[in-house]
Amino acid sequence: MLAERLADYVHQFSYRDLPQAVVHEAKRRVLDSLGCAFGAWRAEPCRIARRMAESVKVPAGSTLWGTDRKTTPDLAAFANGAMVRYLDFNDTYLSKEPAHPSDNLSAVLAVGEVVGASGKQVIEALVLAYELHCRLCDAAALRPRGWDHVTYGPFTTAAAAAKLFKLPAARTAQAINLAGVANIALRQTRVGDLSMWKACAFSNAARNGVFAAMLAQQGMTGPSPIFEGEKGFMKLISGPFELPALGGEQPGGGTGPASQGQEGGRTPFKILDTYIKHYPVEYHAQTAVAAALALREELLEAEGSRTLADIAEVEIGSYDVAIEIIGRDPEKWRPRTRETADHSFPYCVAVALLDGTVSLASFARKRLDDPAVRTLMQKIRVAPQPAFAGRYPESMPTRVTVKTASGKEYVKQVDDPLGHPRNPMSDRHVEEKFLGLAAKPLGQTRARKVIELIWRLDRVEDIGVLMPLLRIRDG
Repeated sequence: MLAERLADYVHQFSYRDLPQAVVHEAKRRVLDSLGCAFGAWRAEPCRIARRMAESVKVPAGSTLWGTDRKTTPDLAAFANGAMVRYLDFNDTYLSKEPAHPSDNLSAVLAVGEVVGASGKQVIEALVLAYELHCRLCDAAALRPRGWDHVTYGPFTTAAAAAKLFKLPAARTAQAINLAGVANIALRQTRVGDLSMWKACAFSNAARNGVFAAMLAQQGMTGPSPIFEGEKGFMKLISGPFELPALGGEQPGGGTGPASQGQEGGRTPFKILDTYIKHYPVEYHAQTAVAAALALREELLEAEGSRTLADIAEVEIGSYDVAIEIIGRDPEKWRPRTRETADHSFPYCVAVALLDGTVSLASFARKRLDDPAVRTLMQKIRVAPQPAFAGRYPESMPTRVTVKTASGKEYVKQVDDPLGHPRNPMSDRHVEEKFLGLAAKPLGQTRARKVIELIWRLDRVEDIGVLMPLLRIRDG
């Protein structure tokens, strides 16, 4: 049974088997995710989630980032996770089902803090969560069946929490059973006009995954077999699937030390295949924004600054999955919320062409209502490209074509954006992104101390030492 296989894997999973490249990548993802969280500190969904969590005070509990207040680990995972996710700037994995595997971090740090986990244990649990999350996304798509991708989240966060709680394999299996039976999320979260819940959908999954592990820790059992049962996950939610080999496993089973790649026949770890975002937009729009920015420079250089006002037509050429998510619904051409705008091909390309940048300010209320942006969006159409068929998820090509009123045409295609495994961000890029998001709320000095601590995370004896560094001056 799959739950037992996962539980055995969780039980055997060990930091000592992680290649150095994987450890380093985990540090980069912690830094990147914390930056995203503090960039979203004042966002309304995050404030609501924080108020809810603050209503339950636990002196020896998990810290609500930015404050000195503590609550239960599940509520902390919810509130802190909403911060990580709100800006749609945290990392991504694209496969049969897309995901944001760094969403697991809030659960890992919340449980890690209450158990006094070391930095190595945090890295271990985080890499484990990435591994399970990405492999589930490789195994079966949920979106076509009407379920949201965060439905995998209770399984992955329950497994990571079970690892940190040091549950035996039998209780870890029960945590997985409990996580799966009651936490199925509707895809309506990402259809039409997007609401505040988009920021909270996975953090709620994380809350439920942590709670499932806490229940299993106390001896609670859950329905089994959760995946293969007559009314189980595969029958009702995902359809039948075979989970591929997991990181560190050898063909036919067994784990052990691995190195980057498939040295020794062992399966590599999926965290190395995930993508850091360069722009604060849905990942399928990363290449569109990059192409639009390059076209803007070409237009201005070729015909002068008046050219942007002379744009007659814009075509965004993409592939089916991207069009379904960010280029199909009528609301994408008239976004009323930040959540809809950063999931809109027309909006992201329009602001890139008009402003020469796409930043957090691009999604302010004033910009959403700007007549110039609205006018340009109506000149944009999204078209499937037969030549792109079959290239996703290994590549995410987008071709932007601009036609001017004088009949001239400008074309730019981008396949792999900055932050993709084939076009990775440097450590310096990651630091600069973190500082751009976190230096103002945390202060420059404290933000740099966070960077210093994360780079030596594998030498930290108790992850609790991180929490005071995450306190906002007026938080």
